[in-house]
Amino acid sequence: MTLEDLRGRIVLLDFWTAGCINCQHIVPDLKRLEAEFGDRLVVIGVHSGKYAEEHEDETIREAIRRLGITHPVINDADFRVWTTYGARAWPTLVLIDPAGNLVGYHEGEGVYPLFQPILASLVAEFAGRGLLRSEPLPLAPGAPPAAATLAYPSTVAVSAAADRLYIADAGNHRIIEAARSGEVLRVFGTGQPGFVDGAPAEAAFRDSQGLALSADGRTLYVADTRNHAVRGIDLASGETRTIAGTGRQLTRLPRGPEPAREVDLASPWGLVEVGRRLFVTMAGVHQVWVLDLAAGTIDVFAGTSREGLDDGPRREMATLAQPSGITTDGIYLYWVDPEASAVRTVPIEGDGEVRTLVGTGLFDYGDRDGVGRQGQLQHPQGITFAGGVLYIADTYNHRIRVLDPATRQLGTAAGSERGWSDGTAGEAFFAEPAGLAWDGRLLYIADSANHLVRTFNPVSGTVSTLALANIERLRPPAGGPVETHDLPAQTVAPGAASLRIEIAAPPGYHLNALAPSVLELSSSNPAVVEPGEHRLEWRTDDPSVSFPVPVILAPGSAVLTAAVSAYYCREGQEALCFIARAAYRLPVEVVPGAPAAELRLQLRLPER
Repeated sequence: MTLEDLRGRIVLLDFWTAGCINCQHIVPDLKRLEAEFGDRLVVIGVHSGKYAEEHEDETIREAIRRLGITHPVINDADFRVWTTYGARAWPTLVLIDPAGNLVGYHEGEGVYPLFQPILASLVAEFAGRGLLRSEPLPLAPGAPPAAATLAYPSTVAVSAAADRLYIADAGNHRIIEAARSGEVLRVFGTGQPGFVDGAPAEAAFRDSQGLALSADGRTLYVADTRNHAVRGIDLASGETRTIAGTGRQLTRLPRGPEPAREVDLASPWGLVEVGRRLFVTMAGVHQVWVLDLAAGTIDVFAGTSREGLDDGPRREMATLAQPSGITTDGIYLYWVDPEASAVRTVPIEGDGEVRTLVGTGLFDYGDRDGVGRQGQLQHPQGITFAGGVLYIADTYNHRIRVLDPATRQLGTAAGSERGWSDGTAGEAFFAEPAGLAWDGRLLYIADSANHLVRTFNPVSGTVSTLALANIERLRPPAGGPVETHDLPAQTVAPGAASLRIEIAAPPGYHLNALAPSVLELSSSNPAVVEPGEHRLEWRTDDPSVSFPVPVILAPGSAVLTAAVSAYYCREGQEALCFIARAAYRLPVEVVPGAPAAELRLQLRLPER
């Protein structure tokens, strides 16, 4: 596209970078303007990436999907467009009228209330002169992401004593409770974004990024990031309730301890409980806050709210840079500042000083082991304390790093480049790992852009993918109980192959063409078994239907689940019709050299 192509339309350029919390904050404003002004307004994202990893097309695509952006985005890796329009900060908005004139420029948030009246005035002026085009812009949208059991999992929490693993399934706006083996037990949240308290099937979350278990194991705390709230899930009853925040984004800082339910928050990200205090990284205002769980009050604990990497007294001088994951050894808090590629610490008690363990500046980053200032990270988002050391999710380097807080020695525990691969530490691949949790033996990793949970065993030095079981609990057919059937395991060779699916009515029955039947495929481990299609529909009166589905197979184990809602009828005088809602689970082993090259999924509907 050129500006000449866009004549007759209002153009709003959004200069952004994927990891910037302020850029993320204005996405709802942009969507609201796009909905209100339709094709008269063209929003173009200009992604001028801060980090080297943010110059890569795939990183930008993942950010577009994660944030639900539907307008076109330019990869401005060399900052040519940035320089042309004089941008100086993220986000910057540039407004161009239908005649091609630059008529507005704004840095920062507060986009909708500022631009809405200006856009309305431009529409009235240019429509009145007959110079405003409103036909759809001819764009070819990119392919949507493939469906997966998880969507951008952001973090995990684990209890070895209770044999429980909790997953913040951020892209699906829900929290998953599973056994540490991967068996799904419960789901909290409807799966649709919202801000609702209540029972597991009623509660609604929005892109939650942080989890923490209470010391007694009875409550799971949730940093409900895009709702600007902290939630608490009673693990006995399953009830979700809001314990801090109003659902509105912060406009002023608290002036001392204030009632937590009455204070606006700003993108809470990480959580850790110490005693009866819950420490919250408030990424949107570059601070750490503290929630007094007994008193129900919240206050600033560290950070002046200015973005930076200054050490010193925790409230008066220390500056933070989008603090995210947070952990503790019981004496100190440790957290990562992604926008400074840093690890910071402060004593929990007293008025101690914030210190930097790794990191040198807001624009300094890299991928290097070393001591103190010699070590480098790139936009880390997760951290956990484990056996005297800190494990760090070095998100944009796609690695798990290890830091000795006493010596400040930074090393690499696992990971080598972007991708998916299990195996020994140096051979394993991750894709934007985020939150971490430690159960005393294994490190659990939310491998966000791979849509998986991985584990790392420090003793053996091996990385594995956690295969989820009972995934029909995550995506059950709607409208009734689900029958579960376990099928015999199949072993196949790796590579591109075919999955042959046959759905058959029992003898004396036929399928029913009067209603649409549906089969949904999902894999517990998409890195091992990835179907080329995830949803099949049919209408027929035949006794059976069959479908060939392309599938990509890689060495490993997975469970393929086919969730079926099928309509069928009896033959003869008692021609009653039924609907079957069932989940068929097929264990799959992909082994090099296996004789079989095709998977077969033969599903027989139950006789009634």
